[in-house]
Amino acid sequence: MKHGHYKPSVLMWLFCFFNTLSREVFYMEYDAAIIGAGVVGSLIGRELSKYDLNVCLIEKAEDVAMGSSKANSAVIHAGYDANPGSLKAMLNVRGNMLMEKLARELDVPFKRIGSLVLAFNEKDMLQLEKLYQKGIKNHVPDIEILSRRRVLEMEPQLSRKITGALYAPTAGIVSPYDLTVGAVENAAENGIELILGKKVLDIKPYKGKFTIIMGTDVIYSRYVINAAGVYADLISAMVGETEFSIIPRRGEYMLFDKKIGNIVSSIIFNTPSATGKGILATPTVDGNLLIGPNAHDIKDKNDVSTTAEGMQEVLEGAGKLIPAFNQREIITSFAGIRAAPSTEDFIIKASQTTKGFVNAGGIESPGLSAAPAIAEYVRDILISEGLTLNKKKNYYLVRRPVIRFREINDNQKVRIIKEDPRYGNIICRCEKVTEGEIVDCIHRPAGARNSDAVKRRTRAGMGRCQGGFCMPGVVGILARELDIPADKVTKFGGNSRLLLRKTK
Repeated sequence: MKHGHYKPSVLMWLFCFFNTLSREVFYMEYDAAIIGAGVVGSLIGRELSKYDLNVCLIEKAEDVAMGSSKANSAVIHAGYDANPGSLKAMLNVRGNMLMEKLARELDVPFKRIGSLVLAFNEKDMLQLEKLYQKGIKNHVPDIEILSRRRVLEMEPQLSRKITGALYAPTAGIVSPYDLTVGAVENAAENGIELILGKKVLDIKPYKGKFTIIMGTDVIYSRYVINAAGVYADLISAMVGETEFSIIPRRGEYMLFDKKIGNIVSSIIFNTPSATGKGILATPTVDGNLLIGPNAHDIKDKNDVSTTAEGMQEVLEGAGKLIPAFNQREIITSFAGIRAAPSTEDFIIKASQTTKGFVNAGGIESPGLSAAPAIAEYVRDILISEGLTLNKKKNYYLVRRPVIRFREINDNQKVRIIKEDPRYGNIICRCEKVTEGEIVDCIHRPAGARNSDAVKRRTRAGMGRCQGGFCMPGVVGILARELDIPADKVTKFGGNSRLLLRKTK
């Protein structure tokens, strides 16, 4: 790590002096600092880790993928919805094309299952024609409008009231938090530094560098990339950029037990509305059925609560698509926040007033789909801003494979258990997650440090009982592997302790 020789302003020296009265301040210098470890920031980090650069990825939460990247529809959109000529359109189609190869490199499940936008009347059919024409202009491959008969042949569980559908075979599904974790692991293997649990409080440009203040910790960087999700407008304002704002848009979801089977095999959309693509029903890469989201603009960027009214809205919207599902098979509900920009497009550009500051904000849907292409786009902006990129001689393109015990055959299971008996100890019965998998996820680069982090990496706690059986086992493994008391293990970091006192 390079220690900076940059001399801050008098005000910065005063700030640091008063903070050092209680705690030591560390000064580190980076070529680039990325703020926000969601899927966009993490893939930007992975892209920059290919080059001889000193890069850090800063996240205020205690783990990556803690914002929009852990609670969204997990859909890789085909690209017909965005306005032709927009960044959304260009980067969605490019990101969709990149996703399959990226998922292989990061050992992340990805399935190209296609999508259907359903029409229920003549007005909807006219809307589908508009979407089709947008898709053609956006160079979306193989889209077509299907008759009612063809749609019901493909998806017999759909409503009989449909009149047709727009079919996009290149649409797919992925696990957004798996993708984020995989990108960060690979970036860390290639030298990027992950800084967790540090909230950026201020950014001070000074003589071609930035002072980034995170509580009592201060770092310096030549370039700053703002990928802070719903907080991107606040980060941008720290350097005097106030040309956009982010509107938190909450969306609520419901997840069904796997045992309901394949009610649908494609992503099923309602005709889109002014606030989004509407309530959908989709399989997940792990075999569940997901329905949602609704869309409500709110004031609180942290409000991920679910409501009885919101759940009813989701049920009614999904019931219009698939009348047959059994509500008693819903195992959990959750909400996520989309970063809806005051502009109608992604905000991905270099600051016109602050050299070296790059915004990657307003990344609402199709942000997940576009994320791989956004990483390329930001890289090219940094080059145009003067950052020199020299490819590393030794770069790990492929992430170390993950053993998913439930997915391998019996012969492989026997071999793995012989090598490490911990893989023979099932901790999560619902999802068939073993002790070996949990231990592995803790000791990987950017490894799990709390139970939710284990859940996202292994699915322990994501089954029908939602952790009712496996949580004590997960807590015990975390305590042992991190060498901390069990009553210090948290759900998601901070004060979210799972045990209030030591047990006997």
